[in-house]
Amino acid sequence: MTTTLLDLDGPDHAVLTGASALNRKQAEQAVRQLLQALGVPADTEVGRNTPRRMTDALAQLLTPRSWTFTTFPNDEGHHDLVLTRDIAFTSLCAHHLLPFSGRAHVGFYPREKLPGLSKIARTVEMFAARLQVQENLGQQIAGFLEEQLACDGVGVVLVAEHLCMTRRGVRAAGADTLTVAARGRLQQDPTARIEFLQLAVQSGRTA
Repeated sequence: MTTTLLDLDGPDHAVLTGASALNRKQAEQAVRQLLQALGVPADTEVGRNTPRRMTDALAQLLTPRSWTFTTFPNDEGHHDLVLTRDIAFTSLCAHHLLPFSGRAHVGFYPREKLPGLSKIARTVEMFAARLQVQENLGQQIAGFLEEQLACDGVGVVLVAEHLCMTRRGVRAAGADTLTVAARGRLQQDPTARIEFLQLAVQSGRTA
């Protein structure tokens, strides 16, 4: 068994998530000013307490839980597709600061290492806990797993509802967005790609 310790409080991660560098005093003051600009009196319950509540909510959305990436030797030489489906996630749209939520389906073709299956879900959670764009989120998950597992290929399908599209702007209620990120064999081998996409999408739930 091998483990990779993830420095979720390190400087690089703080830049990516924004959560480790959160200045609560400044955040609450900014929310207070926003509420006042929206016409909310400062002496009301909302004016007094929403800045704290909103800051708490944003900190929670942008702070991944600490964890360790654990792998095990592939002693039996398993080389077929491993697919984890329906991993629920919520992230925060980098363009509008509105949530987008959905399901991730993650597959890989192993070589010498196999992950603890919960680590696939942890990886999704880790990269979702930052200001995100769905296309980037899938690529980040795929790249991280490819690096950690040194595997033959990785694929990530994300299906999500974006409140910035379904509740504002065009208000396309019920619409979801599907993105695919593929590396290695799942990018280069059409047969492997089709197998992965069919298994990931046909039986997986959507947002």
